[in-house]
Parts: sequence; C-alpha cells; structure tokens
Amino acid sequence: MPDWQELVRQRLAGLALEPCDKEEVLTELAGHLEEVYESMRRKGSSKQEAMRRALEQVTDWQELQRKIFFSRTKENTMTPRTTRFWLPSLVTLIVSMLMLPVLEWVGLRPQFLFLHGTHGSSQTYVFTVYTAWLMLLPLVGALGGYLSRRAGGTRHTIITSGTFPALAFGAVLFVVLPFKGFLEHGLEGGARSLFHTWTTEPFGALGVVAGWVLVPGASLLIGVLAYSGLARWRMKPAS
Repeated sequence: MPDWQELVRQRLAGLALEPCDKEEVLTELAGHLEEVYESMRRKGSSKQEAMRRALEQVTDWQELQRKIFFSRTKENTMTPRTTRFWLPSLVTLIVSMLMLPVLEWVGLRPQFLFLHGTHGSSQTYVFTVYTAWLMLLPLVGALGGYLSRRAGGTRHTIITSGTFPALAFGAVLFVVLPFKGFLEHGLEGGARSLFHTWTTEPFGALGVVAGWVLVPGASLLIGVLAYSGLARWRMKPAS
C-alpha cells in the first residue's frame, strides 16, 4: 500500500504552517486519499488504477496548498476575545432581533398592556408586550452561552454573551435619552408626544426600560443559567 502520509508530505512540502497544524492537515488529507484508494480496490481496480483515482482528488497541489494556508491563517488571526465574546454576542443580538418580524409573520402578534397615570392623571399608557418573543429568549441566551463556552469563555463572558441583546438595548437607551429633545424635533406631532411620554413620564420611562432591557435580560439570563447548569451536570463524573 502507498505511504499516503509521505506522499502528501512531499506534495505539500512548501506549506508554511506551525508543525502541529501542518501535521494535522497532512494526516487528514492522507486519510482521505487512503479511503478513496481502498474504496477503488474493493471495487476491483488494480493498485495502479486505484492510486491514480485517489490522486485525481487533487487537481492542483499548489492551489490546494495556497487555500489551506489562507484558511488556517485566517482561523488563527481570530483573537480569543472575538471567538469567546464578540461572535456569540453578535449571534444572540441578531437572532433575538430577527425573531420579532418572524413571529409577527407567523401570526404571533404582540399583546397590549394599559396602565393609568399616577396622581389622578388621566393619561393612559399603552405598552406592547411580545409574549412569544420573551418566551423564546431563554433559548437565545442558551445559544450565546453555548457558543461562548465552546470557545473557552469564562463564566462572566458566558453570561455577558448570552444576555448581550438586553445590554445592547440598554446602551442604546443610555445614549438616546440625553438627546431626546433633539430627536423629538424631527418627529411628527403625535410621534413627538408619544416619545416625550416614553422618556419623561415615570410609567413611560419604566415601561421602555422594563420592556426592552429588564424583562428580556431576565429571560436571556434564565437561558444562560439553565444551559450552564446542564453543562456542569453533564460534566460531573458519575459516582
């Protein structure tokens, strides 16, 4: 039988990778070619024919070497912080935001909560409650925790990645509220009045913070903690 490991090593001699990475690539490729060779032999092909068919799997060794190099170096340029925090956080944010239009598209529309103003005020506050969205957010939090944990994230990083959408909403509110006067100026009369109520009246401000930060954050945190607990339980050695 041909020495596939040595054959691949000769053809990829110029592959400029770290020794451990290069050895991994050579082993994987040699194993693939050997599988093709053995498959052809079982079908009745001669040794020469089986070897020729196996080598035909790679049409250009120089091009393959170039692709492997760029693929591996691209992977290695990703910092641990990117893989452990930013990627999981962005995934949770994107998924949580995409869920809203998808849920409305399938017919799961939000409910409305009516609250009356304080101190005898006749003002009625209307809050939109996305019940189905809130019920699914624990799964999103668990997803963020899983991605961060798989990349080697710490407990703090796992929790932050899983609850990132709520943290991002809170940061947006923190930035937007100081400029509410400027933002109101560009709105129509009805929208300006509604925005003013949201950002100045006690019920309005509390509703915005609770609806987009506190309640979603709690739902996401439940998912992260549930996943972390399950992961620790699965890793616990049997007594």
